[in-house]
Amino acid sequence: MDGAILTDWTESTLRVRYAETDQMGIVYYANYLVWFEIGRTDFCRWHGFAYRDMETHDGLFITVADAQCRYKAPARYDDEILVRTRMKAVRKRVLVFGYEIRRQPEGALLAEGETTHVITDRGGHPRSLPDKFRELLTSAAESPSSS
Repeated sequence: MDGAILTDWTESTLRVRYAETDQMGIVYYANYLVWFEIGRTDFCRWHGFAYRDMETHDGLFITVADAQCRYKAPARYDDEILVRTRMKAVRKRVLVFGYEIRRQPEGALLAEGETTHVITDRGGHPRSLPDKFRELLTSAAESPSSS
């Protein structure tokens, strides 16, 4: 599925901690990137592998090459947050994840973004994504139930 664009979302929930807010009582902007990571890690688990195992057993890393976030509305202390994550593209050496951050229960969109990753070895050299991971990450394409 080289270059495939996928639509299946995974969902992770969390509650905003006080330490994640700034002096104005809203979530500090960089925390959204941390929430993207939570979503990405959960996405991998949901699709059959732990990212840590990829590092340990295969010596491969999903290295962030670019991160973008568009802020729509603020999140505040104790808000329940839904992190929606999907695989936007899978290429030979590059993965692109898409994200939505929503406040629950009303589903208000707080932020959306994407991260682009290069598959690297321990030395930081680009490597091809092994077929076993490609198949697991693209399994969502079999049944694009939501977008």
